[in-house]
Amino acid sequence: MAHFDKAGGLRDFYSDLHIHIGRTGNGQAVKISGSRNLTFENIAEEAAVRKGIEMIGIIDCHSPSVQDDILTCLDSGVMKEIHGGGIAYKDTVILLGSEIEIRESGRGAAHVLAYFRDLDTMQDFTRWMSRYMKNVQLSSQRIYVQPRDLQQEILDRGGILIPAHVFTPHKGLYGSMADRMSDVFDLRGISAIELGLSADSSMAGHISELDDYSFLTNSDAHSLGKIGREYNKIRMLTPSFDEFRLALGRRDGRQVLANYGLNPRLGKYHRTYCSGCSSILDEESIVSSVDRCPYCGSLKTVQGVFDRIISIADRNLPSLPSHRPPYYYQVPLEFIPGLGKVAMSKLLTAFGTEMAILHRASETDIACVVGEDLARSIVMARDGILELSSGGGGTYGKVVRK
Repeated sequence: MAHFDKAGGLRDFYSDLHIHIGRTGNGQAVKISGSRNLTFENIAEEAAVRKGIEMIGIIDCHSPSVQDDILTCLDSGVMKEIHGGGIAYKDTVILLGSEIEIRESGRGAAHVLAYFRDLDTMQDFTRWMSRYMKNVQLSSQRIYVQPRDLQQEILDRGGILIPAHVFTPHKGLYGSMADRMSDVFDLRGISAIELGLSADSSMAGHISELDDYSFLTNSDAHSLGKIGREYNKIRMLTPSFDEFRLALGRRDGRQVLANYGLNPRLGKYHRTYCSGCSSILDEESIVSSVDRCPYCGSLKTVQGVFDRIISIADRNLPSLPSHRPPYYYQVPLEFIPGLGKVAMSKLLTAFGTEMAILHRASETDIACVVGEDLARSIVMARDGILELSSGGGGTYGKVVRK
């Protein structure tokens, strides 16, 4: 449920703006690595009913077969386009997005997110992209144009451009493409930055060109259960494309109020990983470059987000501008040892949605449903104080059992 602010009628909405489509309604693949039940309508149902997330971004809406599913939902009356941009399903609004792979000669690849106000505009964008993309049906495909040309096409259609999971070694702009975003894009045409699962606001504060941007933390969900593992609290009049744009620009009282994400140590790419000896760089080690494993000497290393940021930082200490909202470390419910399907079902029956469990249910109320030990673990998870081990090399970190 949104929280009402009497001053100006603004309200706070939970939002996850990076969710993939696994398959269309007729079984056609979109995100090959995505779950088969990750369809447009199933995502909307999961977000609205189970998760309690009031604004979501589905980032494979450029796919013609996904657009067919959207039209089916609109024509049947199950969903409707809203005045401010977006598609409403129950109490949740869907923003139509696209994840695109960019590349320049001499650089690695990176992913960016583009959002558009309505389906007509997205379909027009698809027609343009299909001229420069080998398979516009699939998710996260490479586009064979220069990044600045893509940026201009998005802006000319009134779109929002956000570099995705910017620090990850797998298709992050800083992680695999460039030391500075200004080498790739016109910074004036970037609306916000998506941090990714292995970074937080403080880590990004080492890079000065990011100071002016609003930060987002999103799930990058490849299955229904992963929706909402990272999310944001955004202050707007109502969930919509127009209000989202205002919030990213921190205009007229709209703003991103909080980021809720994994402790970076739980992310798959937080520290450098050696495939030679399957080790993750020691927690206490801080080095600017890890070309060779310090344990076995192997050159088969994947540089972690933390180590990459240190290597390209233009500040010794992070700087957080006054507009930067708090970043709350929060362990998703699915990570909590002992919280199985039966206990989760009881919690949802009692409190309605995962957002209600995470933000509104008291420890006492939770204990009445699933017992004191599990209630304490849930409260520690949402307060970000569970003991963790670091992730790296594509393996998530873990909550440490005691």
